[in-house]
Amino acid sequence: MVPLDRFPGLQAVRDESRSDPPEPAANSPESEPDAGLLDAYSRAVSTAVARVRPAVVHIGVERAGRRGRVQSGSGSGFMVTPDGYLLTNSHVAAGAVALQATLPDGRIVPGELVGDDADSDLAVVKIGAGQLAHARLGDSSRVRVGQVAIAIGSPYGFQHTVTAGIVSALGRSMRSATGRLLDNIIQTDAALNPGNSGGPLIDAAGTVIGVNTAVILPAQGICFAIAANTADRVAVALIREGRVRRAYLGVNAQNLPLPRRIVRHFNLAHEAGARVEAVAPESPAALAQMRAGDIIVALGETPITGVDDLQRLLTGGRIGEAVEVVVLRGDQCLRLSVTPRESAPSP
Repeated sequence: MVPLDRFPGLQAVRDESRSDPPEPAANSPESEPDAGLLDAYSRAVSTAVARVRPAVVHIGVERAGRRGRVQSGSGSGFMVTPDGYLLTNSHVAAGAVALQATLPDGRIVPGELVGDDADSDLAVVKIGAGQLAHARLGDSSRVRVGQVAIAIGSPYGFQHTVTAGIVSALGRSMRSATGRLLDNIIQTDAALNPGNSGGPLIDAAGTVIGVNTAVILPAQGICFAIAANTADRVAVALIREGRVRRAYLGVNAQNLPLPRRIVRHFNLAHEAGARVEAVAPESPAALAQMRAGDIIVALGETPITGVDDLQRLLTGGRIGEAVEVVVLRGDQCLRLSVTPRESAPSP
């Protein structure tokens, strides 16, 4: 698999980044007189690209190499606030001694690494520019297999290259560079190549549903993106503290739809949960007698409908605090007391 402190006004930044995308420009596909010549699919893709492409940047990176030599690299990223915060991959920006972003209007501006999280392969960079077009992170829990997926980036340095396909699968898992299992990965057949890393994967409405991160070589059409919900959570933490503090349970899990008979039998609030695939030895989950095959359906009083919910709730504030985890095991509904600890920082 090939991988393609604190800042004032954070709430305002988040509110701005969540605002609706700007209306299409006068020369966008929606406003062109020959728009009727395009079929519905082409119009949808063209309009979505017109909304997001102004927020996509090419990132140039310099790192210290052996014997004092400087190594150059590049990738993609996209603005998430109008005042210069952009998202990219950790494997694009981490360890950089110099960063620069090439904007769609041709400007080349220096950037500063705000923070990177190798465990999620995400990073936030701040560039010295304002009044920037920015993309909107959507709710990736609403993504469905088969829907249109559009990737924008700079493969091999060809800036603002657009590829399109569909969402091929949801809930995939893959290993980050640190060895941590990344859950809830989006699989797509929108073509990705080296240089696409860190660029947005968007839907037909021009909303970001994922951050492009990896491909499998030599396979064709098997590409992966980090879900937008994960990206949103990590980006906020990096802007606030420059790092991500995680409460650690010690389980690997997958999203699992639940049959209605199970939902009715246990009187559950939702028709999905997080199935435990493995429990790490001596972990908080292991000490609480959690087992592979258990289905987590609640954390405290909050329902768990999948891995996104579990990761969202396991924040730094849960560290050292006993929490009740509700699991289904066979025909039993068990309530286990688990005390999460802080996950070790990535090397």
